[in-house]
Amino acid sequence: MTAEIELKLLQEIAALKQEIQIIKGEKQETKPIYQFSKIRDSDLTKLVEIERNLDKTIFKDWFDNSISLEDDIEPLFKVLIEENEALIDSYSEEDLKINFLAPLLNKVHFKSFENNCREFYELALSYETDDFIFSGTTDFVVSSGLVTSKTPYFFIQEFKRSEEYGNPRPQLLAELISAVELNHWKIIKGAYIIGAIWHFVILEKLGENQYQYFVSQNFDSMRLEDLKSIYRNLLQVKQEIIHEIHKGDDHANYHRTQ
Repeated sequence: MTAEIELKLLQEIAALKQEIQIIKGEKQETKPIYQFSKIRDSDLTKLVEIERNLDKTIFKDWFDNSISLEDDIEPLFKVLIEENEALIDSYSEEDLKINFLAPLLNKVHFKSFENNCREFYELALSYETDDFIFSGTTDFVVSSGLVTSKTPYFFIQEFKRSEEYGNPRPQLLAELISAVELNHWKIIKGAYIIGAIWHFVILEKLGENQYQYFVSQNFDSMRLEDLKSIYRNLLQVKQEIIHEIHKGDDHANYHRTQ
């Protein structure tokens, strides 16, 4: 089932619920639906209590990993930068995916039949509260499950070349909030991309409808050392996901000890 069909089914289910309420004579309360691709900071702050925490020390354990790079990584990354640096600012979303992001993410290789996980593109996701609904398709998710997504662990949003196409940060935050709530977690990680620039993000749930989030320093993927750091950070996430999958349904440590 494609992401578009899944999303359409979710929307049809919501419409059917409203029709049943009308037939039964129940009070109909139409909840606003916020699409991930269109949500803004003003929408988020209206719906939940969320603040940015400027303390970047939370990224220390994540970024200060001891992962060694394979011998072929530096030559590969040099070619990626050489072939994309002059064009990346003019790339469309699909250009950026195919020419630059796909080779990088394929090298990380999140897919593992042994560990029952892989990356999902354009995955449908929906989270409903008493007051609103978050819904839409996510750009990139690493999740347990091979045929269908079961437990989403890590999100990347959005493959845009500049913020004139919409700020990807609140869109990512809405996805992370949805995943935290659907999976009953406290902390989750993600990243958002604007052209060549990567930002890594940690979202923490503080209480009911209360969250804080942390944004890392910029990583310029057109700089070799930054690109190698991005790669290491993604490999670290991969290791953590595999560790959590092996622990089964108990995700407590992963979401408290960041």
